[in-house]
Amino acid sequence: MTTKKKPPPPAQQHAETENAAVEPTLHRQSESSPQVTQEYGAIIPMPHGMDQELAGSSVGMLNQVLADTMTLRDMYKKHHWQVVGPTFNQLHLMYDKHYDAQVELVDALAERIQILGGVSLAMAADTAEETRIPRPPRGREPAAVQLTRLIDAHTLILKESRELAEQADEAGDSGTNDLLVSQVVRCNELQVWFLSEHLVAAMPI
Repeated sequence: MTTKKKPPPPAQQHAETENAAVEPTLHRQSESSPQVTQEYGAIIPMPHGMDQELAGSSVGMLNQVLADTMTLRDMYKKHHWQVVGPTFNQLHLMYDKHYDAQVELVDALAERIQILGGVSLAMAADTAEETRIPRPPRGREPAAVQLTRLIDAHTLILKESRELAEQADEAGDSGTNDLLVSQVVRCNELQVWFLSEHLVAAMPI
């Protein structure tokens, strides 16, 4: 014979109802049925006054620059931690300063993509699949090799950004053109100059 469980008193029921209203609902994600509100590559209409096809084209271009910029950003932090040699202090500080500037570019690029109605790349694994910048080894490299890797990455981003800025301008996306020219190109030009000067052979005294 089973005994019937008595219901909680009214006061307890009231407290449980109140608690449920403020209790966090955890573990909402599901691997079997992910709740994606917008697929990557899909463009939703936004009140930016641009044609949706143009917005989609710009989003695709910007995500490529974003993937490469995120890779360069992370490479700066890798080299900041692993640099070694007589110029350690100079490069350690410069790498971190350049990293901070690249963080700002990543944010500006991602926000532009979202403004246009797209979905920006965000996770390291996705970035690694899309970037055109060669992956460095996990181990430590000489400072000169670090500098060369960074210079090559900057050059790649500068070339693609100028090309994409011109395409955006011709298509009528002045906002994307402005972002690429006034922020991405100018920042990368300045940083690649600083890096290149460290590879100039010392003059004899």
